[in-house]
Amino acid sequence: MEKLNINQWAEEDRPREKMILKGAEALSDAELLAILIGSGNTEESAVTLMQRVLAECGNDLNQLGRWEVRDFSRFKGFGPAKSITIMAAMELGKRRKLQERPERATVRSSQDIYELFHPLLCDLAYEEFWVLLLNQSSRVIEKTRISRGGIDQTTADVRSILREALIQRATQIALVHNHPSGTPRPSTDDQRLTQLVQKGAQTMNIRLIDHVIVTDGRYYSFNDEGMI
Repeated sequence: MEKLNINQWAEEDRPREKMILKGAEALSDAELLAILIGSGNTEESAVTLMQRVLAECGNDLNQLGRWEVRDFSRFKGFGPAKSITIMAAMELGKRRKLQERPERATVRSSQDIYELFHPLLCDLAYEEFWVLLLNQSSRVIEKTRISRGGIDQTTADVRSILREALIQRATQIALVHNHPSGTPRPSTDDQRLTQLVQKGAQTMNIRLIDHVIVTDGRYYSFNDEGMI
């Protein structure tokens, strides 16, 4: 039995036409995703297929953004091409969000740091360690990745962190890394590294303003908790 493509569906199940007539905001997430994949399978339209896919991840686009080809392949009608199309769309959405804030943003709080790094780190299945470099006016100079690690930890070298600050002539820095486990509480190693960086930065007249641990929807701030 041949699968129906997007132009052979019933008129009420054609998201392209609906988008033209009513605008993109009138479409559900499943309908928008159906436009991307173009066709469903022999038993269901692309819209119905994408409704099932979304239901599997709790109708959470952030969770869908973490899916890989093997996750989509569990559904009939999803080959590598369709999977990669959805994955590319999710990545574009992330990059658009990153561009919403000006690169030279001013950092006034831990929330500002979290908002800068959440789009970068929220979907990762492994830890990454970054340093945020700031000038005397607390404006962002650069966001620099120091290391990339495994599922439950990464390592960061104090010298590499301070070297970046010196090269960019930063007078203030913030440490940032993610916890893929979803638990933002710092480990003993997190606390030890923070102390080492703070001590090293002080000798160079560089101020460590915070160490923020990012998860999807929550964060831990060493500064807010009085640990810096």
